[in-house]
Amino acid sequence: MIGIFLIGSLLISLAYFFSKNHLLNVVLAFAFCLLHGALAIDVYIHRDITQLVYFTPDALAVILVCVNSIICIPVFYHSFVYFSKHPYKPHEMGLFFGAMVLLTASISAAYLSNHMGILWIFVELTTLSASALIYHRRNKLTLEGTWKYIFICSISITLVFIGILFVTLAIQHKGITDLFYTTLSENATLLSPFWLKLSFLFIFTGFTAKAGLVPMYTAGIDAKDKAPYPAGAILASVLMNVGFVGIFRFYEITSHTEIFAWTNNILLISAILSVFVAAVYMLRVKNIKRMMAYSGVEHMGIIMLGIAAGGIGYYAAILHLILHSFAKPALFFQFGQIYRTYGSKSVYDVGHYFKYNITGALVLLFAFFIVTAMPPSGMFVSEFLVFKSLFASGYLWVLILTMILLTVIIWAFGKNVFKMLFIKPVDFDESNVTRIPFSESLSQYILLALVVYLGLNPPEQLVSLIHSAISTLPK
Repeated sequence: MIGIFLIGSLLISLAYFFSKNHLLNVVLAFAFCLLHGALAIDVYIHRDITQLVYFTPDALAVILVCVNSIICIPVFYHSFVYFSKHPYKPHEMGLFFGAMVLLTASISAAYLSNHMGILWIFVELTTLSASALIYHRRNKLTLEGTWKYIFICSISITLVFIGILFVTLAIQHKGITDLFYTTLSENATLLSPFWLKLSFLFIFTGFTAKAGLVPMYTAGIDAKDKAPYPAGAILASVLMNVGFVGIFRFYEITSHTEIFAWTNNILLISAILSVFVAAVYMLRVKNIKRMMAYSGVEHMGIIMLGIAAGGIGYYAAILHLILHSFAKPALFFQFGQIYRTYGSKSVYDVGHYFKYNITGALVLLFAFFIVTAMPPSGMFVSEFLVFKSLFASGYLWVLILTMILLTVIIWAFGKNVFKMLFIKPVDFDESNVTRIPFSESLSQYILLALVVYLGLNPPEQLVSLIHSAISTLPK
């Protein structure tokens, strides 16, 4: 099925490049969502069965492919809404949807990859396809955002490649002849600790560009700001998960070696700095999309804290990753409505949102509580478990510092959100306000409801998959 999915996605993407018919565009989007859904069902049924040599749908891959297949439905829906309000030439629309299909397919293929080289290839494909989405408006600002994204991601993917080369040195003279993650995990104790340390440093640093972590988090901030909001929803959720997968798969290898404690320290440092950076910028930023982007840096930092702490933190980190993947697209979809109402990305230009779009305002208010992990958010559960793991592991000072930084972030985020909801905007002409139908907010309510449900009452199948995904890590 993976082969059919890859070939089908490529054909649909090519069809989009040549399509100039709106009805055909809708049919192709429907076909791709069905194809992606079929892939999710297939990998769930055939879990841990290798396909096409290089793809093995383990538990983590199954979870993330299923998440991606759910997210792509509202992404395509809101993409059509976006084009209905921002007319473009047919070939420009085709380029956008073709790149969207390639990006979504490359993300799922990266999740499923069981080989370091194949994962590297698909991560590079996500950079190329995402760049086409970022540059969609074709102006100076989007050009700047695109070349920054390509430049930083090119450096990051080069660092990952260097890390892979160091892995080949680590396996020299050990009788290991391939770079499959399963093979490396089984023979982890045989690998040279020195070369393994160098490999982890380069691979981790490289994948932070996709994951949105310090030090290379800047790649995604401009990208999410400059890309159209449906593309921003993907960049802020399932694409960040690709970076996590790249780090996590190599972390599984090091967890069976003598450098395990050292790798945890690296994760811990990056996680703390990521939450700190998010707190600092959330105090200053007034661009709504950048505010949402820095929120993602915070949450990825929390996820890495859970991994570094271990124990229940492993479970909490994967659960938090899933919930964040549903919560953040809801915010970006809502931004599309905010921009249509006010014509601005600045917090200063937005206000009295309840007056102009009550259903959208309720989404924004609900999303604030969800994303800041306040009850009834399911992310409250996952964050609490991360804090519990930090306490149990003896990282009390990290726990206290993180809670202080999160308090700052909640205050900064809340100040801006409540200003947008309740304070009257300055010099705003409300005579031509666009009325947003409830149907456009429905997908956001569903996504946020999923965050609540999956956090407070996770299905047994999901819990089993998460435990399976972390089963190889030290208890």
